[in-house]
Amino acid sequence: MDKKRVLYVNQEIMPYLEESPMSSIGRLLPQKTQENGKEIRTFMPRFGLINERRNQLHEVIRLSGMNLIIDDIDHPLIIKVASIQQARMQVYFIDNEDFFHRKFVFRDTDGKYFEDNDERTVFFSKGVLETVKKLGWAPDLIHCNGWFSSLLPLFVRTAYKHNPIFSDSKIIVSLYNDDFTEKFKTGFEKKILMNGIEESDFGHYKDGNYVSLIKGAIDHADALIQGSPEVNEEVMEYAKACGKPMLEYQDSEDYYVAYNGFYDKIISEG
Repeated sequence: MDKKRVLYVNQEIMPYLEESPMSSIGRLLPQKTQENGKEIRTFMPRFGLINERRNQLHEVIRLSGMNLIIDDIDHPLIIKVASIQQARMQVYFIDNEDFFHRKFVFRDTDGKYFEDNDERTVFFSKGVLETVKKLGWAPDLIHCNGWFSSLLPLFVRTAYKHNPIFSDSKIIVSLYNDDFTEKFKTGFEKKILMNGIEESDFGHYKDGNYVSLIKGAIDHADALIQGSPEVNEEVMEYAKACGKPMLEYQDSEDYYVAYNGFYDKIISEG
């Protein structure tokens, strides 16, 4: 029997970013899923504070070289890769000079929220999907971790829904305590638009704030996981009310056993 394929789209993975509950899951869960007999691919943004030399990132020329259009502007997509030797797994990094070469994640040295975080998240989600397309690797399941991956469910269910790579993919969205209070600047909808997406598809996304992004991701997901013990109250209420399968927060060290059982259940639901 063919191995089931799980695509991880992560906001944080240690050791590339400092340890946090989310980056720890980003590091350990794919390894445990692979050891459980599934095939995996893992993606994250190549934030500028990641030390390329120490972590031995290198560009994958055959995957790089595309341009992604956001708001009528071309942005070159660079794909880099690094290996976590002890886990026998690779991590793919979505990179672009304009979006990911500053030495911060979402805020500058004064804590000011980057004005282009809206474009950065559009670029990241599109970049992951275009790279997976180029790899010719069709995931049975896509697991999105962190608000920065929250546009991916929309794209998979609209612009990419007829692509055979994604047409049968199930989507799980993990809910974390990664809130931000800022709102994207006016024009966010225009940046989301591409072939296959109508303005009527935007739903919650058009509001361009944390809660609306996560609600939009929930709308397009097949199932949900509570990834943090505390999650934004409005998001949690919406998640519980939507009626989709949800795995409750797992606070044991072997949480990955419950996650993989949940994966199997969602994949098998035709």
